[in-house]
Amino acid sequence: MNDSNKITNSSATISTIVNILNNIANVSSNVSETVIKDVLNTVDLIIGDNVKHSWEFLNGKNNNASSQLLGSLETLTSGLGDIFSIETHSIILNRTTFNNSFNNNLNSDLSIEIPNTNIFNVFITTVTFPTLYYVMPTRNSTFDISVINNNNTNGNGAVEINNVINAVVVLVKINATIPNVTLSYRKLNSSLSQNPQCVFWNFTLFNDLGAWDDKGCTFVSDENDKVTCHCNHLTSFSILMSTDIPLQFVKVLDVITYIGVGISLASLVICLMIEGCVWKAITRNSTALMRHVSIINTALSLLIADICFIIGAAISKNPSENPEKNYKIPVGPCTTATFFMHFFYLALFFWMLVSALLLFYRTVMIFSHMPKSTMLAIGFSIGYGCPLIIAVITVAVTASGNGYIRENETCWLNWNTTKTLLAFVIPALTIVVINILIVIVVLFRIMRTGVGDTSQRDEKHTLVVIIRCVAILTPLFGLTWSLGVGTMLSPTTLGIHIAFAFFNSLQGFFILVFGTLFDSKIRAILSGQVATPNTSSNITRITSHDISTFRGMDLINWLRGRQYIYHVSEAVNSSHSAACESFMHV
Repeated sequence: MNDSNKITNSSATISTIVNILNNIANVSSNVSETVIKDVLNTVDLIIGDNVKHSWEFLNGKNNNASSQLLGSLETLTSGLGDIFSIETHSIILNRTTFNNSFNNNLNSDLSIEIPNTNIFNVFITTVTFPTLYYVMPTRNSTFDISVINNNNTNGNGAVEINNVINAVVVLVKINATIPNVTLSYRKLNSSLSQNPQCVFWNFTLFNDLGAWDDKGCTFVSDENDKVTCHCNHLTSFSILMSTDIPLQFVKVLDVITYIGVGISLASLVICLMIEGCVWKAITRNSTALMRHVSIINTALSLLIADICFIIGAAISKNPSENPEKNYKIPVGPCTTATFFMHFFYLALFFWMLVSALLLFYRTVMIFSHMPKSTMLAIGFSIGYGCPLIIAVITVAVTASGNGYIRENETCWLNWNTTKTLLAFVIPALTIVVINILIVIVVLFRIMRTGVGDTSQRDEKHTLVVIIRCVAILTPLFGLTWSLGVGTMLSPTTLGIHIAFAFFNSLQGFFILVFGTLFDSKIRAILSGQVATPNTSSNITRITSHDISTFRGMDLINWLRGRQYIYHVSEAVNSSHSAACESFMHV
């Protein structure tokens, strides 16, 4: 075992073994079953999954060891005699007679069919390599060879290419010309669906360095995770498929996401700490109480959802980082993480809805009065009750059929088969639309009639802050998850992925800035400049005429959170040009 580990961990040792096998192939015209069995046992040692990094290093250093290995095996199988079969851990060799046609399932992942050829009494040899995708590079005939020549590789010496070998490699040899062969492959990674290429290994490309080539091979179909190819010659075959996003950009997206989530978590913690520090000073009326209850629960929901996201990312493995594996995530832990992410991300939107409904209630239904306890009960019923009902129904309907999560991608709601993600997207975007409509209605009413002459100064301030918060955060959240839908509808568009990663990871920062720090009262309390009761005597009542003078930059300044906004208007019944100044402290 120790000798085996030394061999697999040494690229130099692997290269030497390949050279020895190549010399054996060059001097052997007749190969017995015993010899080929010894050769296959040796090859089996250097093509397992534990040698992946050694082969990446060799393939990234302008080395044709992998091509030499495959070429040696093709040469050796040409000299075989008799009928026999050999199976090792990573290789299946089958030698049999060929009479007119051939149809065989070489293993559970590959079948081959050769129709009528009028060729009889010849031998056909097939060698199936379930793990050779670890060995062979993924470059094809259009590959820019200067990437290798200029040493543009990653830290391990491996060249990063936006292709993967997504099927077993099969070597087919027959002492005759076969113009028609059909191969059906089972995908190694069923989550990959982009640009399937039916290819064979061309030993002569790039000055005998070798690469995958599609000459003479055509793609037939890709159905039920099975890719069918048709070729007009025999050699070593497989399929190449593109990853959804190039690996180098996946790493960029990961950096954006994790740095952004870190900023978001820190922002949410700061937001909750600030709200805790100023709670007593800013919750003196029912409107202010519900406004800050909403923002605290919005921040808390997103904080818990982000923590669940980190847990889910730790549980699952990104298939783009391991594209050659058909990785199945652990269903139990991932289902739990997905359920809580679904619940708390929905709670984020429903608490934004609570803020919008509060705004609508206090500006449109101005003659209605509701006790604080009733407002809190309604708020928590909407904020947590509705998301809980949706999340529970979703998991109950889809979990039994394994349609709740993405089993081979990541811990999140399924999209490809059951469209479970719609249980999040539809409620979230519906709330975005409702909130925008409420903001439009409220602004229209304010422009016509004002906030109300009987409203207290603190209540006016709270309503203005709520309008600003809902008007800014709702489009931001809506844009974020609209981009999320875009990443599924157009999975290969890099710009959408980057934009979604940016906005999604900074939602906590947006809540801190627009939900808390844009509140001038909170800023005043934090800076020690708390207004005294006497300052209210200097503030003129906001009337419908004053509000109606909001135009252009005044409205923009109001949404930006300026502390003082002045309006100068003509006195209605004055015989000379007199001005009256209305002052609003937000």
